[in-house]
Amino acid sequence: MSTPTRKPLDRHELWSLLSEKSDFWTEVDVVQVTGSTNADLAKAAKHGAPEGTVLIAEEQSSGHGRLDRRWVSPARAGLTMSFVLRPTVPREQWATLTLLTAVALEESLRAVCGVNAKLKWPNDVLIDGRKVCGILAQVEDGAVIVGTGLNVSLTEEELPVPEATSLALAGASTLDRETIAAAFLSHVAAVYTTWNERGPASVIERWRRNSATLGRHVAVSFPNGRKISGRAVGIDNDGCLQVALDDGAVETIAAGDIVHLRPED
Repeated sequence: MSTPTRKPLDRHELWSLLSEKSDFWTEVDVVQVTGSTNADLAKAAKHGAPEGTVLIAEEQSSGHGRLDRRWVSPARAGLTMSFVLRPTVPREQWATLTLLTAVALEESLRAVCGVNAKLKWPNDVLIDGRKVCGILAQVEDGAVIVGTGLNVSLTEEELPVPEATSLALAGASTLDRETIAAAFLSHVAAVYTTWNERGPASVIERWRRNSATLGRHVAVSFPNGRKISGRAVGIDNDGCLQVALDDGAVETIAAGDIVHLRPED
């Protein structure tokens, strides 16, 4: 696959497309390079940045995902963005915003790009078992900063790890980043509005329907170094994963690193 032509994001075109679909977003800024869009908006949130603020970077110099894993992508080859949300639901439900973002992206990619994605708990979007997008949410001064890194036009040679993929490699019907970003953000706004008004039940059910994790044997590594393995059997109303262990006990996991195991593992 040859390296595709990568035109810069047109902020005015993006804003025009987005404004036609949603009135939720208050500001969309596009920068050529920054350390981390999440870090930038975390600082902005401390100074009162309103809900609906969006920052997109053509390139990140020190982007990272969960567990401080580095997120790498060539300039203009993806959609690296963060946005500010200020939820009014109880704080214990905020963790489901990662699932909400994954659901909104999966549904947008199916509608706009014609690709079928699946969702890996807690924060990955997969195509054919390979990661096309990672999501990172953090709480900052009463706000939630949600960051996404979507691989759009990366070639096989440009993938950061063999387990990754891109929309181009998946045969997406469009790689137009303004179109994809506008569809995704407008859908996030619609799903988030319902989530804020009625709680996370609808999001969790939609996540369940498109899960790549439920029913799979998984290995779980906890932040304290503990490890378990078992079958992922459910997800509760707070977005926690439920894993059935070999002894029949079911463990509820709020935070951990998940590896999908093959039957022989």
